[in-house]
Amino acid sequence: MPPFKALALCGLLSTLNNTALAASADQQDWIDLFNGKDLADWAIKIKGSPLGENIHETFRVEDGLLQVRYDNYPSFTGEFGHIFYQKRPFSYYRIEVEYRFVEQQAAGGPEWARRNNGIMYHAQSPESMALDQDFPLSLEYQMLGGLEEGERSTANLCTPGTQVVIGQALRKDHCINSASQTYNGDQWVTVGLEVHGRELARHFVAGKEVMSYRDLQKDDGSAHGSGYIALQAESAPIDFRSVRLLNLEGCMDPSASNYKSYLVKHDAGSCQFNGEE
Repeated sequence: MPPFKALALCGLLSTLNNTALAASADQQDWIDLFNGKDLADWAIKIKGSPLGENIHETFRVEDGLLQVRYDNYPSFTGEFGHIFYQKRPFSYYRIEVEYRFVEQQAAGGPEWARRNNGIMYHAQSPESMALDQDFPLSLEYQMLGGLEEGERSTANLCTPGTQVVIGQALRKDHCINSASQTYNGDQWVTVGLEVHGRELARHFVAGKEVMSYRDLQKDDGSAHGSGYIALQAESAPIDFRSVRLLNLEGCMDPSASNYKSYLVKHDAGSCQFNGEE
């Protein structure tokens, strides 16, 4: 092959390789926490019952949906439940959830829990919860359904054992409303959360930011920057169609083969070079 053709071919291959690397760096590696088939990788903790006991089949999978149901309960007597993604805790990430409220609230459920659920994040581990503990220490991305009259925002913040800063004020309110609209009926709603350790959290509904806060803390003022993810069962039947997560912590070295352009927290130990695994 003539030298100039060889050089041109090398240049083309280099360009194609760089283009492929750039595309790979931009490709977002979302993880499906719920596989649509079963509750593998999830741990159930319901107040008054030991870890792993799914009383009255509160949490179940049917028709590809992760469901919370109360049809097997004689009545609800405070059995607040949580289902934890147990494979690992997270610190910097985005999470996206599709949900819809369905049916009627369980008999005996508290008034405030009507069409009420939440994504508990930066939560304590399920193993560390006490037998009769209502809620894990966590921050809660609260999801509310409309009650057909008045306004009732979703994507609110609740703070069991935690506190945050909004603007310049330390907020210790148990729940703080977002700027979202009201979602009545049994419609599907897509919500999102982006959290950067203890520094920042942002709430989204249908891709629109409706709330943000910073300096995530425990009630004693200590930093609170990581933990487990859980979904609630508070007496309101609900379906989850999708629960997925994008880790924002990883290799931020552009020379590494697993570099990702969208990351916000560098983990040097995760970087791979020259085909290393």
